[in-house]
Amino acid sequence: MNPGDRVRVDRADRTYEGVLLPSSTDEHLVVKLEGGYNVGIDRDDADVSVLAEDVYEIDATDATGPDEAETDGVSSKIEFDDDLPTISLLSTGGTIASTVDYRTGAVTAQFDAEDVLRAVPDLAGRANYRGRVVANILSENMEPPLWQDLARAVHEEIEAGADGVVVMHGTDTMQYSAAALAFMLETPVPIVFTGSQRSADRPSSDNVMNAVSAVEAAKSDCAEVLVCMHASESDDVCALHRGTRVRKNHTSRRDAFETIGAEPLGSVDYETETISFRREYRERDAVDLVIEPALEDDVDLLKFTPGMDPAFLDVVEGSGGLVIEGTGLGHVHTDLIPRIEELVDDGTTVVMTSQCLEGRVCDRVYDTGRDLLEAGVLEGDDMLPGTAKVKLMWALANSNDVEEAMGTSLAGEIQARSVPWM
Repeated sequence: MNPGDRVRVDRADRTYEGVLLPSSTDEHLVVKLEGGYNVGIDRDDADVSVLAEDVYEIDATDATGPDEAETDGVSSKIEFDDDLPTISLLSTGGTIASTVDYRTGAVTAQFDAEDVLRAVPDLAGRANYRGRVVANILSENMEPPLWQDLARAVHEEIEAGADGVVVMHGTDTMQYSAAALAFMLETPVPIVFTGSQRSADRPSSDNVMNAVSAVEAAKSDCAEVLVCMHASESDDVCALHRGTRVRKNHTSRRDAFETIGAEPLGSVDYETETISFRREYRERDAVDLVIEPALEDDVDLLKFTPGMDPAFLDVVEGSGGLVIEGTGLGHVHTDLIPRIEELVDDGTTVVMTSQCLEGRVCDRVYDTGRDLLEAGVLEGDDMLPGTAKVKLMWALANSNDVEEAMGTSLAGEIQARSVPWM
């Protein structure tokens, strides 16, 4: 009896049938039921029969199908079908690739890409899959060098013939990673980030629907970096958010992600498996594949609060860049402006964004804003602060004119107008 086998588990009070998943202990079985939910069962209380072996067999080998290519990461495959598109599944860890450690009761990131395919059998038959592990971390441990590793891995997968890429990622920092890849890559195929708010071991897990919807989005005509997550608390629709305009707005709800300043770019209806787009997007094969992964990692993000001591800015002295979350239209206390001007004069690029979730920075309305502009601060328009930080990291390393780059929408991060949409 091995993970991937279809089993029947008889207990005193009921019977379960499903696919056996890996477990973190020898004392427990984890079985994925037909409805997509997982159940943990004490082995001592169960009579287990194997109904079929290796129902979702995954071979630990390199790429499959036409245009095979060697990759640096750990790769896996399933049987190739000429009639299906090839989707690369890149795993970085996170809750979607996690299970419960029954020893501690905590969620641990321990699945590789093979396990993701076993854990989500609904993915079978939708595409040919290339599996690759880029990292195996919880997303709070994500760092800029891993963004670069991920960008290179995506680039290699597309060069090898992938028709789309799905990145399995933890939700807490997914918006930063999605923005990073949006700036580092020009892509002729969809790159879709997805994750889950609740691990596969929980009955309310959103991993199956999110993963299936992400694969469907990766087969679509929208060749951008997207984030695919639940659009509501129900298992009905996943929203497709542009990677530079999305934010996680709730700690635990399944519909935690929102597009800021607009409606989502599109959606995937889970039951009908149909995709619809509400706004314009870059179409498949509209651009050639390009990678520019260089980053200036000495960039900080600072949130202004009332009473902040100007000396607090000393910690960023000598840094390459600073993004400030100002109040309202993009303001800070006037006492901070002389210190900000000194930073600019010393070579630090300072970009002003707003703490408000809607609207855009405009430092030409009040005296404080005008003083900030005279001090050399760049306006961040309606960029999200986190996106602005990632973009500044990229612009400082790749652009000959950082001011122009920061004021130009490169990947949909700046909207032409800020208007109510709800």
